[in-house]
Amino acid sequence: MAKKLFYVLIALVLFIISGCSNEGETTTVTSDSIDAEEVLTLNPDADIFQYDGVIYETNIDWVEELPLTKDVQIGEIKTKNDSNTDFKDEMANKLPVGAKIFSAKERGDILIVELEGEILKYLAIVEG
Repeated sequence: MAKKLFYVLIALVLFIISGCSNEGETTTVTSDSIDAEEVLTLNPDADIFQYDGVIYETNIDWVEELPLTKDVQIGEIKTKNDSNTDFKDEMANKLPVGAKIFSAKERGDILIVELEGEILKYLAIVEG
């Protein structure tokens, strides 16, 4: 009986300690990237590119309405792939090689591509 009470008390103490251990810490939610194959399966006409392991897609209505400011250039399209879904960083299916990729001052999940004077807004496509 004493042994059982001891285990119950230990379990209770551990429960209380673990419940208080996250006090003052912030919780980070992570999400996994969706690959080009998944995006193009859902929308074969999607205009996408890959940057830093993440697929970005344009022509998303609510993103187009955002007032965004082009920040620093972070890359450019190095290769074009309009024949399959095996994408690598700085590869696009519709953008031409040499299109410049910029960060957006207001949001970290949107990149801006400048192409022939036109500004295109690309949203990071992640599941989460």
